[in-house]
Amino acid sequence: MLSSERLLSSVLGGGLPRLLFVRTLFFRNKDHPDHPPEPFKKSVPPHLEKAQEQALQNYEDKDPSKACYVNISKPLPSLDMYNVSKRGLHMLIWTDLLRGMWIAMGWQLREPATINYPFEKGPLSPRFRGEHALRRYPSGEERCIACKLCEAICPAQAITIEAEERADGSRRTTRYDIDMTKCIYCGFCQEACPVDAIVEGPNFEYSTETREELLYNKEKLLQNGDKWEAEINANLQADYLYR
Repeated sequence: MLSSERLLSSVLGGGLPRLLFVRTLFFRNKDHPDHPPEPFKKSVPPHLEKAQEQALQNYEDKDPSKACYVNISKPLPSLDMYNVSKRGLHMLIWTDLLRGMWIAMGWQLREPATINYPFEKGPLSPRFRGEHALRRYPSGEERCIACKLCEAICPAQAITIEAEERADGSRRTTRYDIDMTKCIYCGFCQEACPVDAIVEGPNFEYSTETREELLYNKEKLLQNGDKWEAEINANLQADYLYR
C-alpha cells in the first residue's frame, strides 16, 4: 500500500508539484529524510570543533583586547540617583540651550571674521586666475605673436585665433576670441604663452546678464590688459621664481 505522501504526490504528478508538496508538508519534521538542510548549520567538521574552541580560548586568554567582536556603542546610562537627577535637571533647565547661548555671547565680543563686501575685499594670491587679458609692451605694441600655442593647449577649446603676416614680416593676430562660458580657468594658456601675452588677471567681478557679453574678442581682451596692467605685472614679478 502506498503511503499518504506518495499517494498525494502521485495524484499531483511528478516533478515540481511533488517537490513543492513534499517540502511544504514535511518542513517542520526535521527527522524526515526529505527535510531540507539547516541553513545555519556549523561549517566546521565535528572532529575540529574542539580544536577551534581551544584556539579561541587561548587567543582570548593572551590578549582580551583583540577579541573578534568589540562593542563600540556607548554604555547604557546608569539608574543611580545622581545620574537620574542630573538628566532631569538637563531636561528641566535646558542646560544645553544655555550653554549654546553662552558661546554665542562670547563670540559677540570677538573681532568678526567677515568683511563688508564689496566695500572691503580680502587679499588675492598672485597666482589667482580671473578674467583674461591680452598685454602690450611698454611701447604699446601687442605682445601676442600668433603662435597659437594657447589655442592648441586649451582643453575646453574656448580660444579661436586667426593671424596674418604684416608688411614688416611680423606675425600678428587679426582675431583673438575667447568663449568665457567654455573656459575652465585652468591657466594652461598663460603657461603656454612664450611672451606672457595672454594672462588671467586679478579681476573676478565680471558677471553679465547675457551670454553674448561673455564672448570676448581681441579688443575686449586688450582693454582688460590696459586696465589691469599694473596688477598683472606685479603678480608676474611676485611669482617669477616659481615659473
